[in-house]
Amino acid sequence: MRNYTFVTKFILLGIPNSEGLEKVLFVLFLAFYLFTLLGNLLILLAIFTSSNLHTPMYFFLGNLSVFDIFFPSVSSPKIMLSLMGQSRTISYEGCASQLFFYHVLGGTECFLYTVMAYDRFVAICHPLRYTVIMNHRVCAGLTVGTWLGGSLHGSILTFLVFKLPYCGPNEVDNFFCDIPVVLPLACADTSLAQTVSFTNVDVVTLGCFFLILTSYSRIVLSILKTSSSEGRRRAFSTCSAHFLSILLFYGPVMLIYLRPTSSSWLDSVTQVLNNIVTPSLNPLIYTLRNKDVKLALRKVLTQTFHTSGIS
Repeated sequence: MRNYTFVTKFILLGIPNSEGLEKVLFVLFLAFYLFTLLGNLLILLAIFTSSNLHTPMYFFLGNLSVFDIFFPSVSSPKIMLSLMGQSRTISYEGCASQLFFYHVLGGTECFLYTVMAYDRFVAICHPLRYTVIMNHRVCAGLTVGTWLGGSLHGSILTFLVFKLPYCGPNEVDNFFCDIPVVLPLACADTSLAQTVSFTNVDVVTLGCFFLILTSYSRIVLSILKTSSSEGRRRAFSTCSAHFLSILLFYGPVMLIYLRPTSSSWLDSVTQVLNNIVTPSLNPLIYTLRNKDVKLALRKVLTQTFHTSGIS
């Protein structure tokens, strides 16, 4: 039996070629993170307080806001501490937790976008049956299904990666722990784990994206058949915001996991876009293109300021 000294912590090398830019990056990341928290909390507040938004579409949008709060929280606090000069080390358990929650939340959001596309398909292609098909039980079941699917997805990937022995080196060539940068550090054959892990990610990503494209293809055909120009405009406005959000989410994921070769700098930049920038853009996408959300937010903020002024 060979004696192994197993790794108890990893060192996060951060974003490549970012020396001297730590303060600038810290300010940018902090601004994006705070904007993400504020924007998504405001959307949740608007949905909870406005009875007009108690519909399946906004129920799923509220779930998306919850994910957009938690998703950047997996990696943003650690990278900001590193940029401030704090230790770049992360414990073995902390690294495993980062990978687990990143893929649980990412997988759940992937499934949620698919459910949201199906919701828009039913609303536009079968409007008379919409309330019957998308009833409270169905919406709750779909939401629980997205969580269970994401949890299973993340659990499988974490088990495959961390069942392998890690005995050095322990330098992670990124600002957080993910499969492409952790798996090469294992001191054992990683071919099976690599094949199964990337196949899992690819099947989930491409499968969900195919279902979304199918739903939107049917939606576009249905909209083009609509005689009312106002109806077409409202449908395109709602769906374009959703589809833009989908592209911002799936684009970086496909760029990281579906490329035949990897680049540490490109992977880090893409992860920054996926983890930090995109969650902060969703509140803008869904509020600027949605009159109902804007009216609800204006009403909530007006009531808040009015109450504060009276007191």
